[in-house]
Amino acid sequence: MASHSLLFPGLPLHSARLVLSPIRRDDAAALFALQSDPDVMRFWNHPAWTRPTEARAQIDDDLAAHTTGTQLKLAVRESLEGPLLGICVVFALDRDAARAEIGYLLAPGKQGQGYMHEALQHLLAYLFDTLGLHRVEAEIDPRNQPSAHVLDRLGFHLEGVLRQRWRIQGELSDSAVYGLLADDNARNALPA
Repeated sequence: MASHSLLFPGLPLHSARLVLSPIRRDDAAALFALQSDPDVMRFWNHPAWTRPTEARAQIDDDLAAHTTGTQLKLAVRESLEGPLLGICVVFALDRDAARAEIGYLLAPGKQGQGYMHEALQHLLAYLFDTLGLHRVEAEIDPRNQPSAHVLDRLGFHLEGVLRQRWRIQGELSDSAVYGLLADDNARNALPA
């Protein structure tokens, strides 16, 4: 089995205000706090967690997927040892097709300050430039206007709506599917 540093070279990622580094086991309490918040999880594809063991189990799954190169969950922090502010997840990673999907969450106190835009801008540069992907997708609830705004600012194109795709706690919701190609991202590239 290949070393995870070979599968995901060049980590952590640094931006002006943030560090994106692989999730750690000691992030379990902060991840639980984030994903047990009903407001944060309002538009996610599963309900808010109710047990801290869910966070620990998820991190174990994330670390195993990282080791095999099939998924990457990055903690968003203001410094390498700082508290967890949010997460960016790269999943459904198909290296042959050079595509992946992304998901992201941010603590309520950090929303509306450009943190997720900054984090995703660096993550996308990493996916296209370092991992050599050609296409990145995101699927959001169309009612989540802040998330749609982030994707629009990053150059994603709304490619369609999948009607009543998810049922979360008895509520049916649509999914808006966004796509970004490497060529699209080149127009929004980070300054050298």
